[in-house]
Amino acid sequence: MCRLTQLLLVVLLAWCASGVVQGQERERGPVVLAAASLQESLGRAADVWTAKGHPRPVISFAASSALAKQIEAGAPADIFISADEQWMDELAARHLVRPGTRHNFLGNHLVLIAPASSRIRLTIGRNFPLVRALGDGRLAMADPDSVPAGRYGKAAMTRLGIWKSVEPRIARAENVRAALLLVERGEAPFGIVYATDARASTAVRVIGTFPANTHPPITYPMAMLSGSRGHEAGGFMRFLRSREGRAIFLRYGFQARE
Repeated sequence: MCRLTQLLLVVLLAWCASGVVQGQERERGPVVLAAASLQESLGRAADVWTAKGHPRPVISFAASSALAKQIEAGAPADIFISADEQWMDELAARHLVRPGTRHNFLGNHLVLIAPASSRIRLTIGRNFPLVRALGDGRLAMADPDSVPAGRYGKAAMTRLGIWKSVEPRIARAENVRAALLLVERGEAPFGIVYATDARASTAVRVIGTFPANTHPPITYPMAMLSGSRGHEAGGFMRFLRSREGRAIFLRYGFQARE
């Protein structure tokens, strides 16, 4: 085989391989890293998107802090949905968020929960007797040092004047759903989770809602990551922000932020 023929064959093979890779990219659903509290709602949104003929998104749920650290470590993903702005700010400062794609997507409420069988009543307010109500038990909440739900909870209890007394009695969970699970199992008499988490469980009941002015606004920012190579990522984000997409999250108890 002459050198010219060999060269043409190499070019042809490279062109074909490129076409295959591009075709695979077009067929791959976007990789989404999302806050744990979005499990049911975002899963349902993905179902609706897939039913429209799109490749199914690949979604990984965890604490926003854990997901942000994965992104910083180079985890391949297309979209990040955080449960607070702080972790999104950190990624943006490291140039890991694609400019112009960030949107404050959803809102939520923070609630105090107990097992469904509990008959304890408490009124959330300044210096309310949470420690006394705990008895020998512990308060389940996401890690207040890093996880958004935990930070919101710490801010609320600080504002209400009970943080210092409650802090030694905290059962720190890796994310808000892990905190919910401790209360569901009866391993903690009380927990602090988002209203949407409590709504997703029949094993807990809401004792009360923390006033919105006791903690920073609960905001879920969404953005495309700078390393995104998924052709479907932009379309999926637009769907989530559309009237149809937002309606899905509203049915699960979230508030629209746009």
